[in-house]
Amino acid sequence: MPEIKLVNVTKRFGKAVAVDNLNLTIEDGEFVTLLGPSGCGKTTTLRMIAGLETPSEGEIYIDGECVFSSETGVDINPDKRNVGFLFQNYALWPHMTVYKNIAFGLENMKWEKSRIEVRVKELLHLLRIDEFADRYPSELSGGQQQRVAIARTLATGPKILLMDEPLSNLDAKLRMEMRTELKRLHVETGSTFVYVTHDQLEAMTLSTKICLLKDGFLQQFQPPLDIYRYPANFFVADFVGSPNINILKVKGSNVNLDEIKLTHEKMEFLFEPVSSSVTIQADQELLLGIRPEDIVLDEKGVVEGKIYSTLPSGMETIVKIDIDGSILTSVVFGDVDFAVGEEARLSFPGDRYVLFDGKTTKNIAGGKLM
Repeated sequence: MPEIKLVNVTKRFGKAVAVDNLNLTIEDGEFVTLLGPSGCGKTTTLRMIAGLETPSEGEIYIDGECVFSSETGVDINPDKRNVGFLFQNYALWPHMTVYKNIAFGLENMKWEKSRIEVRVKELLHLLRIDEFADRYPSELSGGQQQRVAIARTLATGPKILLMDEPLSNLDAKLRMEMRTELKRLHVETGSTFVYVTHDQLEAMTLSTKICLLKDGFLQQFQPPLDIYRYPANFFVADFVGSPNINILKVKGSNVNLDEIKLTHEKMEFLFEPVSSSVTIQADQELLLGIRPEDIVLDEKGVVEGKIYSTLPSGMETIVKIDIDGSILTSVVFGDVDFAVGEEARLSFPGDRYVLFDGKTTKNIAGGKLM
């Protein structure tokens, strides 16, 4: 399976810059998700890899071969890049059966009939749609149509499968089922998957790595849990995670080489960096990031508050706590609920709290609260 490499890739639409000097290497067999809000450049990046969009500057390599270079003028056609592209709309031929839809590309490539039959049956079985071979797209559910579209894309054996928000038209239950199938399919085929979504939960659950973009700039490119635990900046921390990370505006000052005093209105914390010492200016403006699961409702907790609202879902309850006008979100696991207005005490036992610089918003330290 191939490596995909983007070197100093920029894409402009008039004066607007959609992708700005992107450097990215997608290793063989990875499942990489291009994640970010609308207009961040993720679909444009995917289309440039496919050859459906021409970069303004830079180079793109697939399997060691240069498929685009602004300097040398190389620009290999999409059909010569050996990539499969799965669109948001399934684009199935309505007048063809499932079998014929999958076989169509192979027939155009002049494959022998017996070889086509073997390949189509193989894909029908792989995508678990054997019983639908003689049906037409209009007779299938959205999830079944999506499986047919994937089978058709895989039929010609592309080295890379590119997907642009392929599950966005499905309901919540079908999306969950298809996420499971895509992850299984990635393992079974060993192919390189590049996937576009704005849904951070989808990116977290599917990817081997996430490429998080904002306004055309790469913010972070790492495995999902590394991005979750060690966000490069405030935007990353706030975008990845559900419920969202709690952010407290605090003022910091050094107590000693190992401790930082953090002050937030009526609350005070001692922050101990886990990895290395950090020098803070007196009363420096900082942002303290606290994941909801790292706030524990505890009768012996050091911080007092009141229950502002609760969202029980059976497996867990999302609890919002009012602390002198500051609302913090906690997650309590299990089928529990709390009364609005009930007094609550909080503790902070974790060691993955994050400090961001108040001006640059960059991650300056991870650590624990005391």
